[in-house]
Amino acid sequence: MAAEITNNRKAFHDFHIEERLEAGIELLGTEVKSIRAGHVNLRGSYARVEKGQVFLYDADIQPYLRASHEQHEPKRRRRLLLHKREIANLFAEINVSGRTLIPLRLYWKNRVVKVELGIGKGKHAADKRTALKDREESREMARTVAGFNRRSG
Repeated sequence: MAAEITNNRKAFHDFHIEERLEAGIELLGTEVKSIRAGHVNLRGSYARVEKGQVFLYDADIQPYLRASHEQHEPKRRRRLLLHKREIANLFAEINVSGRTLIPLRLYWKNRVVKVELGIGKGKHAADKRTALKDREESREMARTVAGFNRRSG
């Protein structure tokens, strides 16, 4: 049972997500406590493959206020836990021009924090405008249908 902690809505606005995969994340104790308190933000974060390992950059996990002397850096580099074969496949996918590795959401899975990564290709400004227009049209259509159902029912 996966309970969502946070998601990166900006990633869906800025990128076409082509593929998704699940990864574990290496965290300190104060980071887990801070995540439980809801003090985490994925906006602007990204992942990179370096020397056979995958790292998450710029994920903002605020310091845990009740911690004693031991504190963590809010935007430190965190290692993602994947199998060697998965890392090799990721490296091959990312080397295609214009693709990047983006964290889409953080969630709990069996009392462990997991990261959903997406292989994305950047959207152009026109694509973003089209997506906004389509979303607005679908909302307007849903409003119209709901209003009709209220009057008819």
